[in-house]
Amino acid sequence: MTHQDPRDQLVEHLPALRGFAMSLTRNSSAADDLVQDTIVKAWTKIDTFEVGTNLRAWLFTILRNTFYSDRRKAKHEVADIDGIHTSKLAQKPDHDGRLALKDFWVAFKQLKDEQREALILVGASGFSYAEAAQTCGCAVGTIKSRVNRGREHLAELMELDDDESLELTDNASMAVLNAAKGFIA
Repeated sequence: MTHQDPRDQLVEHLPALRGFAMSLTRNSSAADDLVQDTIVKAWTKIDTFEVGTNLRAWLFTILRNTFYSDRRKAKHEVADIDGIHTSKLAQKPDHDGRLALKDFWVAFKQLKDEQREALILVGASGFSYAEAAQTCGCAVGTIKSRVNRGREHLAELMELDDDESLELTDNASMAVLNAAKGFIA
């Protein structure tokens, strides 16, 4: 006597699995996710199913175990939608440098749109002046001018001088400086 492949029978158990999942989760979206997880686990572990035994009971066991495992894991998770808990865990870098990434972005946002666009294309994205000019639909000289004016204005906003010596000794300050160099150099 040949037995039917259990994978072929999974679909007929979906309504019963969804009903059981709804009774556990009381949420249709969560129930659908639970059923999907159950089917994926059953499919990948089908070789452990003993043909001739009750497939529905086996599937319900997987669903139930998945549900309770997820609940146990959820007890250790904290919902942090607004980032309040994360901000308490973050440690601000200890440094004496004048340049902070936040200050850079505040200054960068104050630039004219054309200057920001030119600096992003040439400074951050590595475009040549010709490629940036083609992208923006203007002359190469216009892009060069926008980049130069943008760098100068950024240096003004950040109160940086060409001959100014920045005393940066820690890794965080050096990373900020290196990130900004492409825009202000």
